[in-house]
Amino acid sequence: MNTLDPVLKKLLHQGTVIPAHPLALTEGRELDEKRQRLLTRYYMASGAGGIAIGVHTTQFQIRDPKINLYKKVLQLAIEEIEIANLDRPFIKVAGVSGNTEQAVTEAKICAELGYDIVLVSTNGLGDWSEEALLERAAKIAQVIPVFGFYLQPAVGGRVLSYNFWKAFAEIKNVEAIKMAPFNRYQTLEVVRAVCASSRCDEIVLYTGNDDNIVADLLTTYNVTIEGKVIKKDIVGGLLGHWAVWTNKAVTLLEEIHKVKQSGGTISKELMSLNIAVTDTNAAFFDATNNFEGCIAGLHEVLRRQGLLKGIWCLDEAEKLSTGQNEEISRVYNDYPHLNDDDFVRDNIENWLKGL
Repeated sequence: MNTLDPVLKKLLHQGTVIPAHPLALTEGRELDEKRQRLLTRYYMASGAGGIAIGVHTTQFQIRDPKINLYKKVLQLAIEEIEIANLDRPFIKVAGVSGNTEQAVTEAKICAELGYDIVLVSTNGLGDWSEEALLERAAKIAQVIPVFGFYLQPAVGGRVLSYNFWKAFAEIKNVEAIKMAPFNRYQTLEVVRAVCASSRCDEIVLYTGNDDNIVADLLTTYNVTIEGKVIKKDIVGGLLGHWAVWTNKAVTLLEEIHKVKQSGGTISKELMSLNIAVTDTNAAFFDATNNFEGCIAGLHEVLRRQGLLKGIWCLDEAEKLSTGQNEEISRVYNDYPHLNDDDFVRDNIENWLKGL
């Protein structure tokens, strides 16, 4: 059983920015290796504390035998991280999905490539019992540390119970849970369940709620368990939203951490910022159309910045929805302080060297 390096565990518990890494394609929908490597360089240069690849934002279809890109894109990211030789900890997260056999096989690939932890998705397993999902997670955890994932139903996830998350938290080698149901009630259930588990202090919580990022990070939960109040924070984010404007996301999380550590009053400005970030996410993720254009929307932002050549996805049907491009332009104009276009413009030529 691989376990998480103590230095990386410390970073994970402090809280950091982990962008969900997209997939760079050519117009012919083949892997654009140059731009794929460029994205990884951008995330490292932005100050992110890690990346998550092979996840929903990377497109689940990379596992299709006809496409066969899963191991390739994971390998490219590892190569770029090794070349960078960073002087700080950097958490390498890889996504695993599918039935138990597939997920365990993917976990072994991740471990062999040098990934630190796997984000375990339940997409496509809507008819599985919670007991079967727990057994699957436990088998994956025997191979490599696990990052739990509450994926919203709109993009392939399912509703999971309080009892599921309490039992999930008890699995040895589960290190973290990403909560992304886009639902306050379900998010609260996960927090309560972790607090009620015997491994409460060992499990760290991350937001994946792209519709409520700032508020999630600002909130300290006070959960009463057997008459004792347990405080639990969401310390960082593993987010598709943070795949764009990443340098500003790093600054945002640093600001939030300072506010919480000081014990000061949360400003009205930060709460207003929460709404601004949610508004930008609505445009990027195509909330109006039940998130149909979420991946293409992120690609469009990266294309505008010069990081991607186009917005092509493996599935030709995945594209911007009607009016989504205009919405992205609107939030660009309404919230210019949230983008990191200047940072990208100043550094992209350097990142492109050797590619």
